[in-house]
Amino acid sequence: MDGLFEFFFKYRQIVFEQGDFAFAAPASVRTWLGIAGVIGASAVATYTIARGKSSVLDRGVMAGLRVALIGALVFCLMQPSLTLSTVVPQQNFVGVLLDDSRSMLLEDEAGVPRTQFLAESFTPEESELLAGLSERFVLRFFRFSDVARRMDGLGEMTFDGTHSNLANALDAAREELSGVPLSGLVMVTDGADTGERPLTEAIVPLQAAGIPVFTVGVGDESIAPDIEIGRVELPRTALAGSTLMVDVVVTQDGFRAGTIVPVIVEDDTRILVEENVELGPDGEPVVTRIAFELPEAGAKRVRFRIPAQPGERVDRNNARDAWIDVRGEREKILYFEGEPRWEVKFMRRAVTDDQNLQLVLLQRTAEGKFLRLEVSDSTELEFGFPTTRQELYRYRGLVLGSVEASFFTHDQIQMIADFVSERGGGLLFLGGQSAFAEGGWAGTAVEELMPVVLGEPDGGPDGFFAEVDVRPTPAGLVHPAVQLDAEPEDVTERWEALPSLTTVNPLVEIRPGATELLRGTRSTGGEQTVLAFQRYGRGTSIAFTPQDSWLWQMHSDIPLEDQTHESFWKQMLRWVVDGVPDAVVAAADQEQVEPGEIVRVVGSIADSTFIEVNDASVTATVTSPSGAIEVVPMEWTVEEDGEYAAEFRPSELGDYEITISAERNGATLGSDVTYVHAAPSDREYFGAARRTQLLQRIADDTGGRFYTSDDVSSLPEDITVTGAGVTLAEELDLWDMPALFMLMLLLMGAEWGYRRVRGLV
Repeated sequence: MDGLFEFFFKYRQIVFEQGDFAFAAPASVRTWLGIAGVIGASAVATYTIARGKSSVLDRGVMAGLRVALIGALVFCLMQPSLTLSTVVPQQNFVGVLLDDSRSMLLEDEAGVPRTQFLAESFTPEESELLAGLSERFVLRFFRFSDVARRMDGLGEMTFDGTHSNLANALDAAREELSGVPLSGLVMVTDGADTGERPLTEAIVPLQAAGIPVFTVGVGDESIAPDIEIGRVELPRTALAGSTLMVDVVVTQDGFRAGTIVPVIVEDDTRILVEENVELGPDGEPVVTRIAFELPEAGAKRVRFRIPAQPGERVDRNNARDAWIDVRGEREKILYFEGEPRWEVKFMRRAVTDDQNLQLVLLQRTAEGKFLRLEVSDSTELEFGFPTTRQELYRYRGLVLGSVEASFFTHDQIQMIADFVSERGGGLLFLGGQSAFAEGGWAGTAVEELMPVVLGEPDGGPDGFFAEVDVRPTPAGLVHPAVQLDAEPEDVTERWEALPSLTTVNPLVEIRPGATELLRGTRSTGGEQTVLAFQRYGRGTSIAFTPQDSWLWQMHSDIPLEDQTHESFWKQMLRWVVDGVPDAVVAAADQEQVEPGEIVRVVGSIADSTFIEVNDASVTATVTSPSGAIEVVPMEWTVEEDGEYAAEFRPSELGDYEITISAERNGATLGSDVTYVHAAPSDREYFGAARRTQLLQRIADDTGGRFYTSDDVSSLPEDITVTGAGVTLAEELDLWDMPALFMLMLLLMGAEWGYRRVRGLV
C-alpha cells in the first residue's frame, strides 16, 4: 500500500504526515496566477449560456471540468512543496532495544522461533535493515528483560530472562543516551510486558524529551492451540478442614468450544481434587469454581494445573501456584443468646467435635444472670456481654441470637458495629422473637451492618409466624456454607429433601451490595430471605432468619445418621471467622520470585483495639530454605497509617518464611507469618502472544511508529524524517507528482468523453 501511495504522490505517506505544506512561488507570482485563474474561470463560466445543440446542463458540466483543469494547472504553477526536517546522517544516535526474555524462544505456527527475526535483522553480514540504520545513525544496542543492559552484538543475548519490563528498559536506554543527540529508540519485542510498573511512568519522560519510540512486534498475535490458567483466587488463610471454593479462570485459543479438560489441584504431597472444565470460545475466559479441603495445618503451596493437551503449542502456562496458610488453632466465636431455646443446644452439638472452633456461649437466663459455656477461664465474660473493645475484639466472630437492642448500652451497640467495620470480624444475626425489627434494632448503628432491610415490626396480637421451605439461590449453589457436604450436582436435591423451618421475622429485601444465598417460600404466601451476607468495612455480616434450624436434626423425616445440620453449622461458623485479620498482618508483594529479585514485605500493625499505630518497633525475620536467619528492620511507610515495609533479596531456591513481629512501648502487639517461594519463573509464558495494541500505544504516545516483520524495511527512512536530534530543513517539490498530471489528463479526457457521449463533437 505504501508503494502505491509513493507511486502516485512521489513520496511515502509518512513524509506528508511529518512535512509542512507551503507554496514556493514568489508572492507576486502567486498574486498574478490568482488573478489569471479568476479571469479564466469567469470566462469559462460564460460557456454555461445555452446555444446551439448544447443545453445549460451540458455547458455547466464542461465549464466545471475546464475550471477544475485551470485550478490544477494554477496549483502546479504555484510550486507546492513540503518543508521537512530530516536528521543529519551519522550525527545522531539510535538506541536499539532487543527483547532477551524466554518468550522470544517461542515458535510461530510454522515452527520458526521469534529469535530468528533478530538474527536475520541484526546480524551485520546479512541484514539490510541493520545496514540502513548504520548508514544514517550511530547505533547503541541494549538487551532487556527485567532491565536493559548495553551490549556490543547479538552474540551476548541469552534469551533466559524471566521477566519483560518494558518501562524499565525504556528508562534505562533513555538515561544511558541522555548525553548524546538521540533520534529515537527502536524496541524489538513481542510486547509481553510482565513488569508491575505502569508504562506511563516511562512514556511521559520520553514525551517531554521529544524522543520517539519505534516498536517492532514479533511473534503471532494469537498462539493456537493453547490453554492458559489466567487467575486463581485463593484466600490467604483458612481453617484446617474448611471447604474452600476457589475460582479458576481458564482461557483457550484453537480448541473446539465445549472441549472438556481436567483441572488438577494438588499440594506438595498429593492430589487434592480433580475437576473437569468445559472450554469456552476462542479467547473467552471461563470461570470454574472448585471445592476442596486442606485438612492439615501449616503453610501450603497449592498448584492448579491442566495437563498438556495434544497439539498444544505452549504448556508452561497451564499451571498456577498459590500460597495459603492453613490455621490449626481454635478460633473463638462469642455466641450471645437472649433467651433459652433449642437452637443453642443443637448448634453447640453440631460443632462440639470441631477442633478448630471454640463456640463460647453467653446466654441470658434471667435479669442480670448469664450462663457461660466453653469459656477459657473463670474471668471470661464474668460480667456479661463485653463492655470494652479489648474484651470483644479478642473474639474473631460474634453471633447475636434473639436479644433486643435495648439490652445493650449505646457504647456496646457502637462497639458491635466497630467489631465488623474496624476489627474486621464476622457477625452472624439469627432470627427470633427479639431479633431484627422485632428486637428494636431499626435505627441503631448495628442496623447498617445487616445485609437485610428491616421493615416495621408486625404489630398484630400474635406477631408474625410462617413456615418456610428453604432453597439455595444461584449464588448459594456455589457457596461453601450452602453445600451441605454434598456433590455439586446433588446440592439442590439435598435442600429439597429438608423439612420446612419457621420464622417470626418477615424479611424479604436485601441491601444493595448484599448477596442472598438461601431463599424460602412462606406457607402464608410470598418469599422470605433466609440467608444473606455483605461485606462491611473490613469484616462480614451475615443474616440467618429462621429460628429453628435444629429441625434439620430432629424432624421425624431426618434419619438419625444424617449429618446435614452438623455440616451446615460447621461451615457457617467457619465462614464467620474466615479471613478475619489479626492486629498484625504480614504480606509479600509477590508469592513467587527468582533468586536475586527484590521482595517487598509489608506489615499492617494495630493495637489491641485495632487502631493503626505508627510508632511501633517492627522487624521481619526471614528464614531461608537452608535455615539461615536474617532480621530486617521495617519502617513506617508514611503513605498509610500502620503500614510498615522492608525489602530483602532471596539468594537460594526454595521456600522463605517471613515473620513480622511488632512491639510498642515494650509491649508485644503481635506477629504474623507470610511465605515466598524462590524459583525460576514461568510468567513469560502467560499472555505470550504478540501484544500489538500495547506496542502501537507506545509508538503513538511518543510520536514513533509500529512495525511488523513485513514492513520493518522502511524503519531507517522513517526515523530519518520523524526522529529528533540534529536535523536540517529540506524542501521537497510536489508540483511534479504523477497524481497531478494524471488528474489533468483525466479532466481533459472527461470533457472530451462527455462531448462524445452527448453528440457535441
